[in-house]
Amino acid sequence: MTRLGFIFFFVLLISFKAIGQKLELDKVTKDELLERRCPGDTSAPAAFLFKKAKTFFKYTDDKGFISVTEFQIKIKIYKKEGLAWANFKLPFYIGYEKLDDESIQIESAFTYNLENDKVTKTKVTGEGKFEEQINEYWKVKSLTFPNVKEGSIIELKYILKTENILKLPEFQFQYEIPVNNAEYITEIPELYIYKGIQKGFIEVSKEEKIESVSQSFDGKAGLVGGITSQLSYRQVKTKYTLKNVPALKEESYVNNIENYYGKIDHELQIIRMPDKAPKNVATTWEDVAKAVYEDEDFNNATHKFDYFNFDISAIIKGVSSAEEKTKKIFNYVKARMNWNKRFGYYPRQKMDKAYTDKVGNIAEINLMLVSMLRMAGVDANPVLVSTRENGFAVFPNRTLFNYVIVSADIDGKTILLDATSKNADLNVLPIRDLNWTGRLIKNDGTSTEVDLMPKTNSRKMLNMMATINENGEVSGKIRQQYFDYNAFVFRDKYNGSAKETYIEKLERQEQGLDVSAYEVQNSYDLELPVVENYDFTSNNSVEIIGDKMYVSPFIFFAETENPFKQQTREYPVDFVFPTQDKFSISLTLPQGYVVETLPQPKAISMLDNLGNFKYNISNNGNQIQLLYTRDINQAVIGPEYYEVLKNFFKEIVNKQTEKIVLKKA
Repeated sequence: MTRLGFIFFFVLLISFKAIGQKLELDKVTKDELLERRCPGDTSAPAAFLFKKAKTFFKYTDDKGFISVTEFQIKIKIYKKEGLAWANFKLPFYIGYEKLDDESIQIESAFTYNLENDKVTKTKVTGEGKFEEQINEYWKVKSLTFPNVKEGSIIELKYILKTENILKLPEFQFQYEIPVNNAEYITEIPELYIYKGIQKGFIEVSKEEKIESVSQSFDGKAGLVGGITSQLSYRQVKTKYTLKNVPALKEESYVNNIENYYGKIDHELQIIRMPDKAPKNVATTWEDVAKAVYEDEDFNNATHKFDYFNFDISAIIKGVSSAEEKTKKIFNYVKARMNWNKRFGYYPRQKMDKAYTDKVGNIAEINLMLVSMLRMAGVDANPVLVSTRENGFAVFPNRTLFNYVIVSADIDGKTILLDATSKNADLNVLPIRDLNWTGRLIKNDGTSTEVDLMPKTNSRKMLNMMATINENGEVSGKIRQQYFDYNAFVFRDKYNGSAKETYIEKLERQEQGLDVSAYEVQNSYDLELPVVENYDFTSNNSVEIIGDKMYVSPFIFFAETENPFKQQTREYPVDFVFPTQDKFSISLTLPQGYVVETLPQPKAISMLDNLGNFKYNISNNGNQIQLLYTRDINQAVIGPEYYEVLKNFFKEIVNKQTEKIVLKKA
């Protein structure tokens, strides 16, 4: 299935009758402030009473057309949990090379309350407005609304201006809270033809018309006392409307919920200038690859060898295998270089300086790795990636990428590498990289799609030998092994931590659990699995009623709750990587007790080999032996399998919480 297989995309071509309703700011009523619950969703902590925006084009003599978008938002706070909506963050892009940065201007921002039976409003002052730079590409303007409490209404109006007309600002009409009314208007000069793309799962009403307009602008830019000119043209006015948009509620195992909210994007397809043939400007993936490849800094970073030539020659001396060369160079770069936490796929400093200082951004470290591998004769290429936090790169646009990794083609096999993480390995990337597909740029400037998602199951194995005493206390020894991505996650989270941190992680699993003699092996040896060994005592794993004991054979490792609770789910289930969990548990019964009831063995497989579990349990004298394996064979499972997956985990929970019943002999 392609990377768009789980997302509902379509071009907005069908026209519907628009919803006729006045949506205005500064019209807050007592009835609105008195409303205690959202009528359409009584569980909602807050709701958009409306969100509206209008994008239009402004002409200047020096820059031509720029796009201006006015946003208006009105939100009702119903519950304490909804107070978070009083903190707004408005991101804008600053990473253009030949265009001015985008800008956001706050026009008005107020909090409304009902006090002494009167509607009052409080303005957001300068103290409640902040601007900060997130990274080299983005800034964010933040607002904190004052005097917000349950029952308040907040209103915000702001304007976004951008010279980038290749893509209009995104209009989001679905959130984790309901949206009662949404309206988006675009007024586009007929010179430009855009493709409207809807993301998400909600249908949008649309009406469209052509109208004649004119606007004034100052001519002869840069001259004092310039001439005011008039520009007349026709434009296409489109109105998108929605009503009663339900909240999209996040559940377990989701990549980035932002990817699935209902939104509208517009991508420029054609420019039609007077007396000229139409110009197709729609970007292809090949266009993206070519533009990145031809960038001087990017290209030099993958072809410049002089600053590391001597070091790498020494490292691979006497090594003939391409895979062994790759491993040695990869480990060298990981050990030498330190990531400065900056993203991007362009170097921001000279490559030799980054090498000397041993510090670099994502591009500097991974493009350095490409260059070193190429020098060693390995077929290596950069791969553009959009990280999980950044979202999907769903249509060709290089600004949607924010990261670069490395692909090495060895004996017909593709090996993916990311040297910015000390715990990464060959084909074991940092979790932030695992986001559907990337775009590999070949040495000739062409490109191809690369699947980033792991295909083999990462294992986790647990061996437990435990004894139950006559008081219901369980004690024993545990050996737990983590392989592949499970090992990466463990190392990434706990390497460098004090032993107490590891023990605290384990003791949080169950009240009354005491861990001792803890040790971890192979924390830094990526060739071997991470191994935890420890002793434990638990006084909360056995229930005693009369002369009987009730105990789950999983002791404190039982899954007791189904992570999938919704009736339906419209977005995919993302396990990040395929997994296999394997348990081998041996329980010694307390003296004077025998088994009265033992759970039955069970095996279940999901459709299309998506997953399975096998549960085998036996009793031999005073010993109980449990062998259990659960496989999830696909990193991402589509929403069409949600009911199957939900029932599968229901069976897992039922089986793992099923009790052994012991009785006195």
